[in-house]
Amino acid sequence: MAYAYEYPRPALTVDCVVFGLDEGELEVLLIRRGIEPFANRWALPGGFVRLDETLEAAARRELEEETGLSKVFLEQLFTFDAIDRDPRERVITVAHYALVKLSDHKVRAATDAADAAWFAISDLPELAFDHAQIFDVALERLRGKVRYQPLGFELLPRKFTLTQLQRMYEVILDRPLDKRNFRKKILGMELLVELDEVQKDVAHRAARLYKFDDRRYRKLVKQGFSFEI
Repeated sequence: MAYAYEYPRPALTVDCVVFGLDEGELEVLLIRRGIEPFANRWALPGGFVRLDETLEAAARRELEEETGLSKVFLEQLFTFDAIDRDPRERVITVAHYALVKLSDHKVRAATDAADAAWFAISDLPELAFDHAQIFDVALERLRGKVRYQPLGFELLPRKFTLTQLQRMYEVILDRPLDKRNFRKKILGMELLVELDEVQKDVAHRAARLYKFDDRRYRKLVKQGFSFEI
């Protein structure tokens, strides 16, 4: 194979910050590295980009290979290029973040990952490489975008209660929301479909279930609608 030039060049990787919501708590998916460097340390899923794939394809492949996750919401985050970020060689990584409905996916470790597990964002272990910095940037991106785009619905079950919805926003934004004002605003957008169903197998009074109307949202956006929490 011919190369454009013969000088040393950096390697390219992708890393993925995967967020999930478990019983109202925001969590991130980590893998325990099975190889050096940082063997047995927790890290973000990721790996080297192949010559025949795009960045997004590489990120999705690494996610599936290392954690078993597929068909998830995925968006490019930022490029991290500190010269000494990887002890092996000069490596530039293009980070992505993903949002996962935990009920729809089963996590399993594979390839060079010795283990894969969910951790509460408030109780993360020490991470390999510069992955703590990547996580911080991803969390700030999520907190910013969730207020202006309905990304949070990617974390909820397809059918949810208004309490679950409010709790999701409170956890991500890290602040309480007034119940009355929140419900008035979210219902006033007319993006939720009230279902003829209530919660099942709960100790308290069963709450009404709703679902997000993605088709209506896309139609409203074309008309100039602005989503804001």
